[in-house]
Amino acid sequence: MRTGIRWLLRVLVLLVLSVAFGTFIPRPLIAPVKASSAAATHRILLLSGPIHTDIAIPLDEETRAAFSFLDDPGFPLGHPNAEWLIVGWGGRSFYLETPTWGELKPLPVLRALTIDRSVMHVDLAGHITEPQPSIAAFDIGGDQMRRLRNFISDSFVRDTGVVAPISDAGYGEIDRFFEAKGYFNALFGCNTWTAAALRSAGLRTGLWNPFPQSLRLSMSVYN
Repeated sequence: MRTGIRWLLRVLVLLVLSVAFGTFIPRPLIAPVKASSAAATHRILLLSGPIHTDIAIPLDEETRAAFSFLDDPGFPLGHPNAEWLIVGWGGRSFYLETPTWGELKPLPVLRALTIDRSVMHVDLAGHITEPQPSIAAFDIGGDQMRRLRNFISDSFVRDTGVVAPISDAGYGEIDRFFEAKGYFNALFGCNTWTAAALRSAGLRTGLWNPFPQSLRLSMSVYN
């Protein structure tokens, strides 16, 4: 019994140290050349929940054109009141089957802790009020914005150039799920995908950010 407790404590200490190092060691190690304030013309948002993060990008003409493959009557990308495209990546089972904490089930949790196929989640939002505790905003330039759009677009699985929607999957009337590239696991999950997306936009994150809290902290330290 005592041996088991000691091993558990060692694992917990190792996890805490790994998260700490992953938060405070920057990635990339050398800061990229920053765009001038005049060139940072695009504002993006990091949206944080208890265990998951999303990215919101402004729905300007370039974004609507880049993601025109999402536009359909059920997902009105060109709606005049839509100001933000919200995107996230995550484990298929947990993402699809746990819209609220009250619907938490053992099997999706088990798959999230081991390995699972991944999905993309997209939604639309109107005006988002800032500041909020769960929102962090960053201003980036046009080239950085294009790289971010490309990173997100390249995360969708395509069959002969067409994205693969998941039928009858969504939390509300507008949001949609699509098949995504890569596999989800507890070490490299939704928040590490978000961190990689932000790095594609020229921002710095921690070396390893498995939790929203560590990602937000590293972003605040290095950007």
